[in-house]
Amino acid sequence: MVSRDGELYLDLMERVLAGVIHEDAPVGWYGDLDGYDTNSRSMGLDLPTSAHTMVGLKRLANVRSCVERVLEDGVPGDLIETGVWRGGVCILMRAVLQAYGVRDRRVWVADSFEGVPVVNDRSHPLDQEMALHRINSVLKVSRAEVAENFSRYRLLDDQVRFLEGWFSQTLPAAPTGPLAVLRLDGDLYESTTDALTHLYPRLSAGGFVIIDDYNIEPCRKAVHDYRSRHGVDERIEAIDTCGVYWRRTA
Repeated sequence: MVSRDGELYLDLMERVLAGVIHEDAPVGWYGDLDGYDTNSRSMGLDLPTSAHTMVGLKRLANVRSCVERVLEDGVPGDLIETGVWRGGVCILMRAVLQAYGVRDRRVWVADSFEGVPVVNDRSHPLDQEMALHRINSVLKVSRAEVAENFSRYRLLDDQVRFLEGWFSQTLPAAPTGPLAVLRLDGDLYESTTDALTHLYPRLSAGGFVIIDDYNIEPCRKAVHDYRSRHGVDERIEAIDTCGVYWRRTA
């Protein structure tokens, strides 16, 4: 169990990471400015100007809950997010370990730090149609900036490990060992498939899979295709209008 002070620390971390404390105004995806809206920020439906995550309070609360549950239940393994943007979700993961005094687990920060892959005629058709690389100016955040964001919370240490590069190149041989929480935020069919293919087999029984972009067709189809191929039948639970999760039973 975490102390009352630990609970308050994590509550504050969630609100600061999401930009709620100062009502950090969002920037439109294509440069248009919109005012701060409490519901949009809670649901992760806007693009913060300076906050360290865009996933919103509900999905941050889900991350915290999943990490706390695996700690309380003794589920073995590290924590990983694939696709980290400014690093806010991974910072929260590390903060939970800090609050619980956990020193034997690591947080893996997996990202190209170049945005999403540019599609070509060999890319999955849904990825080609989405062409998300068109907003890489928004999605690209350097490794140095993410590391600096960890430092601002005094959470950059040897329990934080970076996996830099395209998922197809870094994840097959990633030195993570067992995983307890696997959070996917790669948006695209191929990025989601790469993460599930190489990391789901490492997920311990009792561990959690969190899918950030289940509302996006390429991501959702990749999830269902993988689950169908491998007989994964655990119930998918909704977090908000975008994210879902399930707990591995075996």
